Amino acid sequence: MNNELKELCSLNIELYKCITKDIATDKVVLTNKQLIHIAEHHPESYNDVLIELKETILSPDYIIEDKKHRDTGLVIRKIYSDKKSTRHSFLILKICTDTENGELANSIISGWVISEKRLNSYLRNKTILYKKEQSC
Repeated sequence: MNNELKELCSLNIELYKCITKDIATDKVVLTNKQLIHIAEHHPESYNDVLIELKETILSPDYIIEDKKHRDTGLVIRKIYSDKKSTRHSFLILKICTDTENGELANSIISGWVISEKRLNSYLRNKTILYKKEQSC
């Protein structure tokens, strides 16, 4: 059934207020419909996305403005792999702002893995809403 959902974690509301101040709930979900979307549209990233999903939401390195969709952010976290190049988990997160219209949770819309080069392009060309403080 496509409308089944899995609750992933609780959102740090203070952290995600950079997307919108009107966050109605801290619940984050992934629906079966969106899980199928990730599998079909980003099969090369599917396993990495699922493994990193919760940690990406709980401890993002960057949150970038999504100018195409209201109350939505691009959430990015560096992932470590045995490959030579650094890769990053990339999620699109829709923030729930209105529980009166049946929306009850923040929702993962999609996710895939991006390269360091692609990340740098996003950082140059898009609005950074949040950047994790890097420590040595």
